[in-house]
Amino acid sequence: MGLTLTSPAFAPGAEIPTLFTCEGRDISPPLEWTGVPDGTKSLVLIVDDPDAPDPAAPKMTWVHWVLYDLPPEARSLPEGVAPGALPAGTREGKNDSKRTGYGGPCPPIGRHRYFHKLYALDVVLGDLGTLTKTQVEKAMKGHVLAQAELMGTYQKKGS
Repeated sequence: MGLTLTSPAFAPGAEIPTLFTCEGRDISPPLEWTGVPDGTKSLVLIVDDPDAPDPAAPKMTWVHWVLYDLPPEARSLPEGVAPGALPAGTREGKNDSKRTGYGGPCPPIGRHRYFHKLYALDVVLGDLGTLTKTQVEKAMKGHVLAQAELMGTYQKKGS
């Protein structure tokens, strides 16, 4: 069975509930995973949107959340997890809103896809500062043991 990533809040490919978006409380959805491979030293979670700004003419991938050095024994993140409630050792990277933490879906036009990507690494990246997605991906290159993905969609009500 390999590494799997799910959410009790939405099914794969389904709409992300408004609660987790800029039109709701803008809190992170609950996430759960299984199948962390033997030899995993840390986990990385990246949430991004490849459809920005317009799915009909995407120009960039917008990064919503970056977490690294999650401990391998962690199996979930609760709904609306606060920085102080992250599993011990977890480090936060910088999203494209130029801050740490979760920034929920808030598409300017159309229905966007939001990819929640979990990586199992054979190393702990260590305190590398408040890294961007690109910097985390560079640091984990050659260290990925397994990867899982959960995609949800969102379109603003009224657009």
